[in-house]
Amino acid sequence: MRRILTALLLLPTLPAAAQSGASTESAYTTFNIDKCRHARGQAPEDNGSWLCSGYAGIPVWLAEGDERMYASFGRKAADEPAASETFPGFNDVTKGTIEWRLARSRPNGTAQPFATILRWNVRLNPADDAQPHSPVLVVTRLGPGGVCRVGYVDARANPDANALARKLADERARSFKCGVDKPDFVGNRPPSN
Repeated sequence: MRRILTALLLLPTLPAAAQSGASTESAYTTFNIDKCRHARGQAPEDNGSWLCSGYAGIPVWLAEGDERMYASFGRKAADEPAASETFPGFNDVTKGTIEWRLARSRPNGTAQPFATILRWNVRLNPADDAQPHSPVLVVTRLGPGGVCRVGYVDARANPDANALARKLADERARSFKCGVDKPDFVGNRPPSN
C-alpha cells in the first residue's frame, strides 16, 4: 500500500507524456509563402496574409506588416493569440520547415500535434540597424486552449538548439496557458538580451 501511495504522489511531477503513457515524435512540413494562398493587406505597410497547408492539412497562417511577421496555426489561426505575437525587431519567416511535435497515446494510436517549432530570422536588437538577423527557434503551443508562443531558443548561441526546442515543447506546451504564462528564451541567451 505504501508503494502505491508513493507512486501516486510522484505522478504529478512526471512530464505530461509520461503521465498519459503517450510517446512524443516529430513530423515535418515545408512551406513557401510564394506557393500559399495570399490575401492582400488593407493598410499601408500591411503586406497581407498567407494560408499554407501544414501537418495533416492543419492550416498555417502567416502575415506581414512593417517588416515583422506573425505565424499561427489551425482553423481559426488568425483569431488565436499567436496571430498577434511577433518580435520587436524586424523579422521574417517566409519559407522553411515546420517541426510538428506529436503525442501518440498508444503504439497504433493516432498522433496528435500539440506544438510546432519554426525557425525565424530575427534582428534581436531593434535599435541596431546594422545588426544581421539571427536564427531563433519559436515554439508555439497548439489548441485546444489557444495557440500561442511558449518560448524561444537562439539557434546561433546554442549548438543543440533543436533538442532544446523539442524539450521546451514537450515539457511546457501542453500545460502552457495563453495570456497567463509568459514565453522566455531557454538555453544560452542571445548577446543582445
